[in-house]
Amino acid sequence: MTRVVLVGPPGAGKGTQADALSQKLSVPHISTGDLFRRHVSEGTPLGEEAKRYLDSGELVPDTVTNEMVRERLAEPDAADGFLLDGFPRNAKQAEVLGNLLAESDFKLDAVIQLEVPEEVVVSRLLSRGRGDDTEDVIRRRQQVYWSETAPLLDYYHDVLIKVDGVGDVDDVSARVLDALHARR
Repeated sequence: MTRVVLVGPPGAGKGTQADALSQKLSVPHISTGDLFRRHVSEGTPLGEEAKRYLDSGELVPDTVTNEMVRERLAEPDAADGFLLDGFPRNAKQAEVLGNLLAESDFKLDAVIQLEVPEEVVVSRLLSRGRGDDTEDVIRRRQQVYWSETAPLLDYYHDVLIKVDGVGDVDDVSARVLDALHARR
């Protein structure tokens, strides 16, 4: 069983790695962004609530995000493990995740921190060519990450594995898999 959280600043490659690793580990990639889009497109009550925040450019409240994740982890394909990307993003969400897993007598196997220097992340995000990816916005997102999400690194110190996130997708995936296998 593999229950893993991927953390790292925006542009570190969490989604890319989660996609690649979920196939290799035969567990679903669960992204909060995907959950938001699914609930909004299906018009669920949680989706309607999330949409109000997303449309105004605000973060979706923990209560809404937590419930979406709770529902998703209860789906059959997540019974034997998962790769979480974008959740938890703070210590309160980490506590919720711990409680959700404890209800089923599970725990996280690892938290993978993809380490990528800020200049590499900025370069990656600028090369995507999205209109909202200006250098100032990208650097602000980095600051928000380090102030709000990075405290998770202390919270998860006992299961934290740091992996160099620079390189091509297959090389980084190999480093993550090696780190996970070494931990078992």
